Amino acid sequence: MKKMFGFVMAGIIAVAGFALQAGAAQKVSKIVLEGSTTVLPIAQMAAEDFMNNNAGIEISVRGGGSGVGITSLIEGRCDIADSSRAIKDSELSKAASKGISPKANVVAMDGIVVVAHPSNPVNGLTKQQVKDIFSGKISNWSEVGGRNEKIIAVSRDSASGTFEAFGELALHGAKVRPDALMQASNQAIAGTVSKTPTAIGYVGIGYISQSVKAIPVEGVSASKQTVLSGKYPYARPLFMYTNGPAKGSVKEFLDFVLSKEGQALVEAEGFIGLK
Repeated sequence: MKKMFGFVMAGIIAVAGFALQAGAAQKVSKIVLEGSTTVLPIAQMAAEDFMNNNAGIEISVRGGGSGVGITSLIEGRCDIADSSRAIKDSELSKAASKGISPKANVVAMDGIVVVAHPSNPVNGLTKQQVKDIFSGKISNWSEVGGRNEKIIAVSRDSASGTFEAFGELALHGAKVRPDALMQASNQAIAGTVSKTPTAIGYVGIGYISQSVKAIPVEGVSASKQTVLSGKYPYARPLFMYTNGPAKGSVKEFLDFVLSKEGQALVEAEGFIGLK
């Protein structure tokens, strides 16, 4: 009986040992991305594809805006901060005070596209006209060759990297007009403009669809060729920031995003690949 009991216990221990080994083998490495809604579709698509081929890695992707992502990286709440603008000096100082060393990883290029309702007859604007419209100096479409209708400006909110980049590239530091409709995402701007005949807004190139009309600036339309050549005036890089050089599973993911396959996903989402 004792011998039989010993065999049973040995079996239980062996099974338990196998279960522990199996659990160890299934240990999941987690990566958290947070930030820019412009970079969001790239991050989501890349994360899904990467996880399909790497069962031991789980990736969580959240939006919120570039500023939110960078703050999250500084506070240690995410592994990668998606950003559609370069990190600010004030953010670098705050990061240094917490022992964080943000490293910029450019993962794609983008053009900030000025958009209007498809029914709008205006087929082009100058850089000065764009600045004057969004800063409030021009308030009627008739002033830029359109119909005698009040312009409704639609802008991103201040947490957005697109807001920061547009303010630098298009407004040159001028403030957005106080009556602008502030939206929390590129998709929200595109949706508002598509339903408002007299509206004008701006979105990342990946958010262009038939529901809005892309307006050329200085006679130049946003495209891969015009952005990479520098001809399009509102071109910018898109970033994934890490705390120092990426390591481990985070590096594996970034390497995938920058690979030929990853850059094909960037292009599939309507953005501009680096390769």
